Amino acid sequence: MPEMKLRSMRPEDWPEVRRIYLEGIASGNSTFQTEAPTWEQWDANHLQACRLVAVQGDSVVGWAVLAAISARPVYRGVAEVSVYVTPAVHGQGMGKALMRELVSASEQHGFWTLQAGIFPENVASLAVHAGAGFRQVGRRERMGQLHGVWRDVVLVERRVTADVP
Repeated sequence: MPEMKLRSMRPEDWPEVRRIYLEGIASGNSTFQTEAPTWEQWDANHLQACRLVAVQGDSVVGWAVLAAISARPVYRGVAEVSVYVTPAVHGQGMGKALMRELVSASEQHGFWTLQAGIFPENVASLAVHAGAGFRQVGRRERMGQLHGVWRDVVLVERRVTADVP
């Protein structure tokens, strides 16, 4: 099996990033979204800093990004985390590696809080977040419907303890 490498995401990675996102959508346990956006929509909704991909051989097998939670200046250091890994490499540490690098990059860019909303059934994602120092801060019951079924969301966050710029 080829070695996994992490690097910055490039616009030309979008077809593979989109494919992995669609796999997450199809799982029914990754997002409330039911279809992938266009590159332009996706690009506009995610921060330029801290965009990563995991590459194995010539293929993107996972990605991690941040999205602003608010346009208000007071929240400039708070972001929502997204980490997706293709099912073909689940259990091989790709999610952990992406999360570790994303956390490091986020701190270098001055983020003090990372958060995520995770379906409670997504045990692997909860474990990856916990392993990166996220803690559960609550459960939002009946947060939304996916295919006509109410779903809860577990809210997790990771706070930086050192001073940030």
